[in-house]
Parts: sequence; structure tokens; C-alpha cells
Amino acid sequence: MHERLIFLDTETTGLEISQGHKLIEIACVEMINRRLTGKNLHIFIDPQREIDSDAAKIHGITKERLLQENARPFEEIADEFLNFLNTKDANQNTSLVIHNAPFDLGFLNNELNLAQKPTLENFKVIDSLLLAKKLRPGKKNNLDALCDFYGIDRSKRTHHGALIDTELLAEVYLAMTRKQSNLIDENVAETNNNINGNLKGQNNFTTHDFSQFKSRLILATDDEINAHNENIKNIKNALWNN
Repeated sequence: MHERLIFLDTETTGLEISQGHKLIEIACVEMINRRLTGKNLHIFIDPQREIDSDAAKIHGITKERLLQENARPFEEIADEFLNFLNTKDANQNTSLVIHNAPFDLGFLNNELNLAQKPTLENFKVIDSLLLAKKLRPGKKNNLDALCDFYGIDRSKRTHHGALIDTELLAEVYLAMTRKQSNLIDENVAETNNNINGNLKGQNNFTTHDFSQFKSRLILATDDEINAHNENIKNIKNALWNN
């Protein structure tokens, strides 16, 4: 079975669906068995409403830009989007990798509902933000911070564009899971070695490093010392008396 990952990102007119905000950009990057295939999807969407100025400062997308990109309403691109996500290959399991998945999925499912199309509820979703928080608890785990931590060049990311973000996210995900998979592989190898050794009648000892633990000296009380001395006197033919 092949592992097919779709790295997905969106840009929107604003933050709140309840305020009528809509999608304006979708980008998807395909990876199979930890290798990018070069198969991408990048679509600009006409939201049929204004773009908040604060949102435009983040992603740099204006109404003029959407006109230049021949943006279409979501209902006109919905099938193209869903066809990209779905695969007819029975040997492929598709998962969506999204940074802060609830935000993007909320907007995508809202648009799909409005277009009377199937939502993404049946897809397995990997939230790379949650994964990053587990690997780097208490640290900043936005895309910029993760790129810097893993040494990934983000110089082309002047704005939060969906396509550049998915491409960077794919690199970050590989870096995060590479370390994790190595630990798993080492653990599996060690376990297999122990099992094989036992089958051959060999002794396998697990060693532990206790240097991280600090020793604590506990002194006996006067009563305990006196009791100990009395017990010693009652021992017949003790070696220390010979």
C-alpha cells in the first residue's frame, strides 16, 4: 500500500466564517512514499465579496490580483479540487497534511456545503501544527519558526501564499517525521535483535544510565545506631571478633 499525502493550504478574505468570509486561494502538493511527485494544484477563487485589509496584509492578495489570475467562484472549481484529492488507485491511501487543520477544513467544508458537494470528513487528516507541538512543546511552531529550526530556506516567502506554504510545509513535515521515523526504526531494530538473541539462547541485557539521578545521603538516627550495636553484640562467633 502506497502512502499518498496531500499538503494543503488556503488563504481567505478574513478569519471568521460566521462573518461571511470566503476562500480566495487553494494549493495542494502531492507526495507519495515521502517523495514529491511534482503534481500540484493551485487555484485562485473569486469570493464575491471584499477582502479584509488585515487579511490582505498577510497574504498580499487583492481583488485586482484575483482578476489578473482569472479567479472563478468556488462552485466552478469544486470538482477540480475534489478530483485532485481523490485517487482511483486502490493501492494508495490518501491523507491530508494541514498546518492548523481546523481553520482550513472549516472554510473548505463550508464552501463545499454551499456548493452542494461532498465535504472532507472521510479523509484522514494530519495536523502538522499538533505534531510540531508534541515535538517542540512550549516553542513557537508557526511555519516560519519551523523552517528556521529545521534549516529550510524560506527566503521566497514574502507573504503567506498558499502554494509556497504547502511546498515549505512538505519540507518541514519530512524533517519532523524523519527524526521520528528514525527513532521508531532504531526501536524496532533493537527489539528484533533482542528477540533473535533470545531465540538463539543468548543473554540480552538492557543497560540503563542512572547518571541523571542525584544521590541522596540518608543518615541513621542515634536510636537506630544504638539498636544496631546491640544486635551486633548478640551475634555469636562473628567474623569481625576473630
